Amino acid sequence: MTQVVLLTGGNLGNVAENLKTALNLIEKHIGRVVKASTIMESEAWGFNSDKNFLNQAVIVSTELLPEEVLDKAQAIETQLGRIRIPHSGYISRTMDIDILFYGDEIIRTPRLTIPHPLIAQRKFVLNPLAEIMPQFIHPQYNKSIAELLKALG
Repeated sequence: MTQVVLLTGGNLGNVAENLKTALNLIEKHIGRVVKASTIMESEAWGFNSDKNFLNQAVIVSTELLPEEVLDKAQAIETQLGRIRIPHSGYISRTMDIDILFYGDEIIRTPRLTIPHPLIAQRKFVLNPLAEIMPQFIHPQYNKSIAELLKALG
């Protein structure tokens, strides 16, 4: 079993209900939810939107391989109404599920980069992570989540 860390979020539709449904679907299709942060609100990152995002970090115990987790996560996004528009950049969405960590592995494939490359730049990711795993050491930066959050300010 591997602990995979996911970040769920969205800003369209009934986001709180979507997050709850996503958690249930993650449990059903990816693995046992070990811990989940509180749901946190933040402004859009990387684009302008008048609708704030709700995000939740989740630690999941899984037997799936990383790309299987990606496939299941994208299927859940689609089930919750996400429409992917190629080359559209950051846009509002009903559900987004990012794989932040897969154990302490560093993975680089054409489809997947783990740890997620923008963790250290995103307060909306670090805040919920710091709530559920503040002492976890980022395998590339060799700093804890709490230290990364403090450095971001």
